[in-house]
Amino acid sequence: MSGLMLDMRIAIMNLIEHGRRTFFLGGAIAVVTALFVLLSALSAGIQSTLISTATTLSTGHLNVGGFFKITAGQAAPLVSDYPKVRALVEKSVPELDFVVVRGRGWGKIVSDKASIQAGIGGIDITHEPRFKSVLKIASGNIDDLAQPNTIMLFEAQAKKLDLRAGDAVTLSAQTTRGVANTVDARVVAIASEIGLLSQFNTFVSADTLRTLYQLNPSTSGVIQLHLEERYIRDLAPLAARLRTTLEKAGYRVMEPDPRAFWAKFQTVAREDWTGQKLDVTTWEDELSFMMWTMNALQGLSVLLMVILIGIVVTGIMNTLWIAIRERTREIGALRAIGMQRVGVARMFLIEASLLGLIGASAGVGLGALVTALINAAEIHVPLTIQLFLMRDTLVLALELATVLKAVALITAVTGAAAIYPSLRAARLKPVDAMAHFG
Repeated sequence: MSGLMLDMRIAIMNLIEHGRRTFFLGGAIAVVTALFVLLSALSAGIQSTLISTATTLSTGHLNVGGFFKITAGQAAPLVSDYPKVRALVEKSVPELDFVVVRGRGWGKIVSDKASIQAGIGGIDITHEPRFKSVLKIASGNIDDLAQPNTIMLFEAQAKKLDLRAGDAVTLSAQTTRGVANTVDARVVAIASEIGLLSQFNTFVSADTLRTLYQLNPSTSGVIQLHLEERYIRDLAPLAARLRTTLEKAGYRVMEPDPRAFWAKFQTVAREDWTGQKLDVTTWEDELSFMMWTMNALQGLSVLLMVILIGIVVTGIMNTLWIAIRERTREIGALRAIGMQRVGVARMFLIEASLLGLIGASAGVGLGALVTALINAAEIHVPLTIQLFLMRDTLVLALELATVLKAVALITAVTGAAAIYPSLRAARLKPVDAMAHFG
């Protein structure tokens, strides 16, 4: 223990003595660490926003949806007798926070000036704990969506249809029996854009959707399960357990398919069965068409980190080679008074690791400061970026695990980069080292 403390003291004194070199190399390590922290915070911020926004607007963390087929070739995204299914689900998922029941539909929205095709979600606004919290209402009153024959649009949709809050529209769709049907509705609210999901989604009151599709009160589109936060990261086992529970209760359950429900219509229509089949999906399944953005960002972050770490490793090794050359006689003297080769190697390893730890700690502080400044600035992003960020401002999320990971990774990489130079220094013969000049 005393030998280790002595090596630590020597390493600290060497870092102080060569202050200029320590400052520049430590600064480079700090910058790399700060970039790592910022990239991780950006990725975590996008993922956090995606989970929060998307799991409120269009999906739960887990979903019990499915298809009902009147004939073998005609499928509708329905759950019949959903109160019974909901009761079973709530009993079998203790990780549950709350449940939301939504209708699913697709149809035409027609105004006096234009028409658009859009997904139509049927909601009960009085039983939506988070829906209003993720929306910015530009005009109208979202609470009026509790009334029958009402609809909420997003700004781009309202602009295309030339509508304002209070105007009337006509909803047109085919019922589950293939019959065209229309419903007149009043625009009660217009919400600000919220990314890609607001491009093709609208929301009506649940009763309005049932009237449009001529459904009975016990039929809906999907039961969305919102879990407690600590269970969100590992949904596959929960989904598998839920499928087993439903099958044991006598329901027919579809095989796992990591696609959004609307991407399964053709597959389901080709299958030779009729009646009800339930489908258990996760939020990642329902948003699989958007996950490429997250994967691309994470891949880019990894690539940049590999490049930056490569630069750090090169800098550390070159700096240690210079330090070893400058301190060759010192190494010889230490070896002559009894320091073993392992002690010499350990001394340089400790010095490099300390430099990495100090630089990484400074970098974490710098990264945290920049993260806080960016969040405080509420930087607005272009519309094309908003499509994938699911909000109009840039938000970074700094997590404790990311901070610890950054410090540990950079310190470990710095120490690893010092291994080969340290071993070469330990192999120097005392006589040759003490006779070295230059």
